[in-house]
Amino acid sequence: MEKQTWAFIDSGNCTPAFNMALDEALLNWHSNGEIPPVVRFYGWNPATLSIGYFQRAEKEINLEEVKRQGLGFIRRPTGGRAVLHEHELTYSVIVNEEYPDMPKNVTEAYRVISEGILMGFRNLGLDAYFAVPSTEKEKAALKEPRSSVCFDAPSWYELVVEGRKVAGSAQTRQKGVILQHGSILLDMDDEKLFNLFNFPNERVKERMMKSFKNKAVAINDIHTRKISLDEAKIAFHKGFASGLNCNLEPLILTKDQENEVYNLVKNKYESDEWNFMR
Repeated sequence: MEKQTWAFIDSGNCTPAFNMALDEALLNWHSNGEIPPVVRFYGWNPATLSIGYFQRAEKEINLEEVKRQGLGFIRRPTGGRAVLHEHELTYSVIVNEEYPDMPKNVTEAYRVISEGILMGFRNLGLDAYFAVPSTEKEKAALKEPRSSVCFDAPSWYELVVEGRKVAGSAQTRQKGVILQHGSILLDMDDEKLFNLFNFPNERVKERMMKSFKNKAVAINDIHTRKISLDEAKIAFHKGFASGLNCNLEPLILTKDQENEVYNLVKNKYESDEWNFMR
């Protein structure tokens, strides 16, 4: 397939509501044919706990602890489990379902989009690969994940280095467009993360934490040297360009587009109706 031109935007650190609003706005503009497919990089200010669209906030999350730690809190429009966005590069990919060679099947489309992340890890010198659940037990765990924590829950075409998950992603499809976004962990504080969830007792929490350490890992836990955010951005920018076979051209929002994003921030993503709907 001939190389296509995609848009690229690095938003830097933004509020949780702005981050989700911009992803939604990009999806809308792409659906309307106003912009090409998009790769976006972003960060979070403050550090934020995001939960999946279907998660029950008050049942699963220790909201007092989220507040005590001064963290942001947001519900994503995508499924999946909760993620603490702190020491990471967050990405989103927005692309039409009818894009050339884009599989109709959700898991296969996830693999195609995630090729860019795979190449990014390899650009950093890490031997990343896709792991596919093979046993019936692993496949059953996909349907009913026992953990509220994203990096503790299995998924199809999981990105793995040295047997442990290194990136967590979630997807939604609306208006004929795929939105996939996710976290590429540079560093991770397990204890801080697990303090944000409700557990029946301390023993269950300790057991889950121990299990988690065997399943998930951050780049700087396995790399031979410290990888900075800037270095990660360069590696994954190249990774998406080669993995998606596209040229990435910078996208600058117009004033009208910015206003549209801020309307979504105010009317949707900052509201309790959205964040505590379940």
